Amino acid sequence: MIKVTGLDAMARQLDELAKFSKALDGGLVTVKFDPDDPVSVQGAIRQMEAAVDAKAAPYRSNGMVMDLAAKTKAHFREAIRARRPAHP
Repeated sequence: MIKVTGLDAMARQLDELAKFSKALDGGLVTVKFDPDDPVSVQGAIRQMEAAVDAKAAPYRSNGMVMDLAAKTKAHFREAIRARRPAHP
């Protein structure tokens, strides 16, 4: 007979991941910035990252949540940077 352990911890982590995902759904944060101004772009990125970090804060010990938070920040960081105009 094989004893499987850790399922309670896995269930808790998955529950926390679901709660974090739901918290991200909808209005996370509205950032306004001047895409021509690098300082403004960086400010928008910092504001967005702070909003994601605030939603992830209750789950800091959950690696799955923190991984999703990092991927979410990377996604939005690139979306903000993509708004910068291309200069010849």
